[in-house]
Amino acid sequence: MKRFTLTLAALAIAAPAYALVPINEEPVIVETLLQGFIGDAIDDNCPTLEARKLRALSELTKLRDYALKQGYSASEVRAFVTSKEEKAKGKAIAAERLKERGAEPGNPDAYCAIGEEEIAKDSLIGQLLRSTK
Repeated sequence: MKRFTLTLAALAIAAPAYALVPINEEPVIVETLLQGFIGDAIDDNCPTLEARKLRALSELTKLRDYALKQGYSASEVRAFVTSKEEKAKGKAIAAERLKERGAEPGNPDAYCAIGEEEIAKDSLIGQLLRSTK
């Protein structure tokens, strides 16, 4: 009985280590979606770059699979990616990051320069964009 109690106590202490953070705080998920929001903003504001929609869909599928492997349920994932509040928050953060790099609405050259830089770096943002020049 003592061994059982010790084992139970050890499991109780270890259990929080296995607890998932809320999906909207999981770093890989949040950062990957943010890269998509940045790419989308560049697509919206730069006339010579466009989104690679099939690539974006592929990345979303990979991200969904990652989330499921981490232990999030399909309904948690779906609720997160369809949340208007989370989408607005992501777009606001993306706009802030772009602003820090000199891009603001009404300045397409800045968005284009950032997009071309990301394409050259072969970053996820760059992989989500294609030049139409």
